[in-house]
Order: sequence, then structure tokens, then C-alpha cells
Amino acid sequence: MLGIVDLLFLLLENAKQPMHVAGICVFELPKHSTSQDEARYFAQLLGQADVDNLPNFPFNQQLAGIFWQKTSRFDWHKHCYHHRLQTGEMSELLEKVSNLHEERLSKDRPLWQLHLFSNLQPEHENAPKRFALYLKIHHAVLDGVAAMRLFQRLLSGRADEVLPQPLWSRQIRQRQSSFVRQNKSFLKHLTEQLGSITPVLAELKQDYKLYRQGQTEAFIGSLQAPPSLFNQKITTRRDFLAIALQKSRFVEIAKTLGLTTNDVILAVCAYALRAYLCQQNALPSKSLIAFVPISLRNNDTALGNQISFIPTNLGTADEDLLVRINKISQSIQAGKARMQRMTQAQFINYTAAHYAWAGVNLALRLYPKKQAFNLVISNIPGDDNTPLYLNGARLSAVYPASVLFDGQALNISFANYQDRIDFGLIACGEVLPNIHHLPELIKQGLGAYENLLFYNKTPIKD
Repeated sequence: MLGIVDLLFLLLENAKQPMHVAGICVFELPKHSTSQDEARYFAQLLGQADVDNLPNFPFNQQLAGIFWQKTSRFDWHKHCYHHRLQTGEMSELLEKVSNLHEERLSKDRPLWQLHLFSNLQPEHENAPKRFALYLKIHHAVLDGVAAMRLFQRLLSGRADEVLPQPLWSRQIRQRQSSFVRQNKSFLKHLTEQLGSITPVLAELKQDYKLYRQGQTEAFIGSLQAPPSLFNQKITTRRDFLAIALQKSRFVEIAKTLGLTTNDVILAVCAYALRAYLCQQNALPSKSLIAFVPISLRNNDTALGNQISFIPTNLGTADEDLLVRINKISQSIQAGKARMQRMTQAQFINYTAAHYAWAGVNLALRLYPKKQAFNLVISNIPGDDNTPLYLNGARLSAVYPASVLFDGQALNISFANYQDRIDFGLIACGEVLPNIHHLPELIKQGLGAYENLLFYNKTPIKD
């Protein structure tokens, strides 16, 4: 049976709001591979080399009302595609993926697609040849954290390991327990919901007290987000933007300030958002509010959606970089403390109650003048230690991509892999002018904090 959050992603989907999570995964081909080697390699990855391959879990799951069932028939032609890039430039890859990201997945078959892009230019001269995989899977099947874990377990930690099955036909590598969907009975769901009523009401009462006291870092109201350029009706257009930066740079700033790496990444994003809005002469007088998804998983195995959100004050109304990052940190810490006081079901229901009006507007496809938040910024945890390989090809980058909602024209997601933070931005470029400047502004934001902390003795303002 679908969970409440899983079902919500199905109900929210329409032509302007495809509800799939995705990512571009860039690989370096094994050295000395010939064109014939590459052709065989790509055919095997997609399953074209063996028509008898059958999908494995979760790639074999199909909707049957509000339940999942194993598909009785599978046609890989409707799921797996090979594209050869003409120029081989990263910009060409992003443009093609942007177009694919606009398309909804068909609900009459398993809800996923795998696109392979060959002829991607090497990262630099004398570097290995590259290709990219764009995998998209419906948000009702899993959330971004589960998607990353699933993908990692389909790969290998050994460069010399070759597996004959395509990705979608492989047995998932197991760690502590089976990587399966954790189904709950209707009675279990009902018991959890009824048990959450009293704690949720108590938390809402405490929120009202903080609101009356004006403690806007400890409590962010559902009407606090200011109108902004990012909060417009969207079209079907999607623009996929990407940039990679060294994780060690963020870590060094975090150590210097005594904050978390995630705080620093959010502050760098806030810098970029403020700078972009200033360029467009559209900076709100009040700070932007981001929804930051938080994983509610108490294990590393379950699929489905186990997420909620922490509303975060991005401090974009403050010019001082240190004031801004401290407001972000305080906001995140207050949200985490609230989450730790509640069970998973309680925190999900607390978020639902607090932002009920926003959910109704989304479900009814209304466009409110007042937004509950300005954008979503997601941290997709990756593997920062072990290099991963796909039949000898080394994974070199992972750029995540998420969803847009009507009234939310920008989403920023980032993943940690090796010593990199890979940013994947999804925007509706039709309503956000010059949004392609945003990745460069993220890079500038990181430099601004480094300049402040390591090269100047007095604080600077952006």
C-alpha cells in the first residue's frame, strides 16, 4: 500500500508538475576502449544485449490503484534509450536532459526511464572518454535519499568487477537487511495517525507562543515567506543547470565558523539567490524562506518516501555574510530540535498541519498570492569515501534533479560524492530571466566566504 506522502506525489502530478526525481551520473570509460568495445558496453548497460533480461525490484513495480504490484510484462524499449551527443559538450547534455525532464512518466508501466548519452567530451585534455546516464523515477516510488542509496548499491567498489545484467535487472547489494519496501497495514497507518494528534497539537501550541514572542529563527510561520521572482506560475519548461565544487572548501569554512558543512552550503546558495535577485532588481525586503527536506529514515534500506521539511530562514535580507549564515544555522537547529521531539508520523503530520493551506492550494492547482516557502533546497547524501564503478567505468559526478511546483519556479539539489559537491538546479527558465547565471553565482558565493574568512581581517558585505 502506498504511504500518505507517496500518494501525495501522485495526486499532485499534472502536465506542469511532473513528479519524478532524477539525476545525471557521469562516468569515465575504461582506458584503451575502442569504438566496438563502447558499442557492446552501452548495449549491455541498457539491456539491449540480452532480450531475456527481466527487471528487478524496484524497477518491476507497477501501480495498481493505491498498491504496488510486480509487472506482468516488460518492454525495455519503453524504458531504456541511447542518445549520441553531437558536440559532446556538457551544455548539449544539459539541454537534452532539460527536455526529458519536462516529460511525465507513463502510469501504465513501471515508473522509470534510463537514458544513456555517449560521446561526452573528456573533462580535460588526456582525460578518459566519458558517457552519462540520466535516470528518472517517480517520487511515489522513492525519495531522493533512497534514489541515491539505490543507485550506489547497483554499482561496484571495484574497477575490475563486471556484472552481466543491466542496472535495472541487477540484484541490489544488501548490507544490514533486504532493500525492500516496508509495507504497513491500514491498521498500522491508522494507529500512527491517531497517536500523533496530541503531540502535534502540543507542538503547534508551542509554535504559537514563539510566534507571539517574535522568535523568527526558532519558529518560521507558514505565511512568513515574502513574494519573490521565484514564486510565479510555471510552464512545462525545465532548465537543468549544474556546477561542481570541491567539498573541502566548504568543510574548511565550516570548521572555521564552528558550523556544519550543510550550513555553509545553504549560505552559499543564499548568497547566489540574493545576488541573482539583485541583478534582476527584485530582491524582497524580507528574507527568503527555503524548505529543506530532511530524511526521517531510521535505517538505510527502506524505499518509498520518508521525508519531511524544515523551513529555513536564508537571511537574504541581511547584507552581512556572517549574520546571514548564523541565521541559517539557528533556523536549521531549531527545526532539527523540533523533529527530534517527535516520531516520524508525528513530524510528518505536524508539517502537514502547519502547511495545510499550502497543500490544499497545490492539490487544487490554485496559485496563492502568499507562499509558504520560496524554494526547495535539498541535500542528497552520497558516498564521500569509496569510488564507484559501473563495469569498469568510474563514476565521476552525480548531479541530482528534483521537482517544481506551480508557484515554485526553482529547485536546488546537491549531492556529495568523493571530494565534490555536485549541484543540480531545476528551473522554469520561461519565467526566470537569466537564471543560467545562478551556477556561477554559487561559485562566487563560495569564494566570498573564503575571502571573508581567510584573506580579509574585517567582515565584508556582498
